[in-house]
Amino acid sequence: MAGGGFVVGDGQKAYPGKLTPFVLFTCVVAAMGGLIFGYDIGISGQYLTISQLLHFHTTCGVTSMPSFLRRFFPSVYRKQQADATTNQYCQYDSPTLTLFTSSLYLAALISSLVASTVTRKFGRRLSMLFGGILFCAGALINGFAKHVWMLIVGRILLGFGIGFANQAVPLYLSEMAPYKYRGALNIGFQLSITIGILVAEVLNYFFAKIKGGWGWRLSLGGAVVPALIITLGSLVLPDTPNSMIERGQHEEAKTKLRRIRGVDDVSQEFDDLVAASKESQSIEHPWTNLLRRKYRPHLTMAIMIPFFQQLTGINVIMFYAPVLFNTIGFTTDASLMSAVVTGSVNVAATLVSIYGVDKWGRRFLFLEGGTQMLICQAVVAACIGAKFGVDGTPGELPKWYAIVVVTFICIYVAGFAWSWGPLGWLVPSEIFPLEIRSAAQSITVSVNMIFTFIIAQIFLTMLCHLKFGLFLVFAFFVIVMSIFVYIFLPETKGIPIEEMGQVWRSHWYWSRFVEDGEYGNGVEMGKSSSNQGTKHV
Repeated sequence: MAGGGFVVGDGQKAYPGKLTPFVLFTCVVAAMGGLIFGYDIGISGQYLTISQLLHFHTTCGVTSMPSFLRRFFPSVYRKQQADATTNQYCQYDSPTLTLFTSSLYLAALISSLVASTVTRKFGRRLSMLFGGILFCAGALINGFAKHVWMLIVGRILLGFGIGFANQAVPLYLSEMAPYKYRGALNIGFQLSITIGILVAEVLNYFFAKIKGGWGWRLSLGGAVVPALIITLGSLVLPDTPNSMIERGQHEEAKTKLRRIRGVDDVSQEFDDLVAASKESQSIEHPWTNLLRRKYRPHLTMAIMIPFFQQLTGINVIMFYAPVLFNTIGFTTDASLMSAVVTGSVNVAATLVSIYGVDKWGRRFLFLEGGTQMLICQAVVAACIGAKFGVDGTPGELPKWYAIVVVTFICIYVAGFAWSWGPLGWLVPSEIFPLEIRSAAQSITVSVNMIFTFIIAQIFLTMLCHLKFGLFLVFAFFVIVMSIFVYIFLPETKGIPIEEMGQVWRSHWYWSRFVEDGEYGNGVEMGKSSSNQGTKHV
């Protein structure tokens, strides 16, 4: 490729530059796009990836507020108020409640596909702006809702907003960040999600205590605040040099790249970006281009990583967290406070991921987190199975027993929050070449949303019928996904985003699909030690 970067001691290409206050500010502001996602997760009372959901965790939302349930979901309210000896597994099994929570995911799926075109042709900022506006509209409708249909319409608009934001923000962060700090800055998106969840949980706790039972309106309507943050933020943020070059704004992009990197000589990186853009412009149909053989590893990761993220079991442990906390014997207030505790664990563990992702690597965090989650799933399944049996009647739950369950749930949340939670968004956003980047990111978001939707539709019914055995089902998938990462996912830390083709060419399996010279946007960089490790998996 023209230009190219200089080569450092280990044979890996590097570009001059540093972590400037300007790029730090832009990445922090952009990462706040995760607040809308996190706030919705916390307020609605479900886990989402969201994807991660997700990344993703416990929630204590309006779906646990009696006044909200009594007004919109009376059948669920009656079950909730029934005698404690009734089957706790099936307490929240309501098609209408499921439709309320899961309608967002299909909307997000649809909008992420539209956002792909917007992001590619008009830039990442415009997609973030659309996301903020749509989320704001949905929040207002939900806050003033008088009927279930208004709640569902509001949820659909929220989904449209999340689809646009989740498509654009991870790409923006990966393109803007210096490659040495790309992991940490990209995980700022996940950190914002976890902060949004925690803030929503704290607000829910106090809003639930408002006399008159109208606190749920403040909870739902309060989503306007994070929506305004991302809306206003998108108006002041610069677009990424990658996106500007892709739209023919070469001189502006070079000027912006100098400011972002904090050095005058950016010709090496700029030439690589231009070459990547030329490759991108030669692609008329990026969606069909994804099916070409040389993009097989990218398409596989775009599908499998979000698919596995939804099957980590975070859903079964934290999806409608109030359900699980009530199921193991807590009162409503204790349920909310327990969710705040796990929300704090979530934020703290995400900070660990920010610290370690560019030091320890993506693969290490994936594998360590998977092992940690597997152990916790087995313990929680045993605890709930021993106490609830197959009929779902817990009787009187000892305090120490509940503490054991919550402790392992917190350890589980920590494992997810520094592995599959943030890396489920980071890795896909950094591995795609520019010519397929927007389309492939839409695939990632779409797969995330469709499987979140499917699990949202069947989770409560599965819990009702499979009982504690559902934990073991997801434990099996954790084993499968950990094996997948160990064998097929190369290490991507410290690789410039437009030179990522090297990790596939040096991988023992994917190299058969990606031959030297097939990428217009990369020269042979040599094999870094981290990538050599994946050759011998």
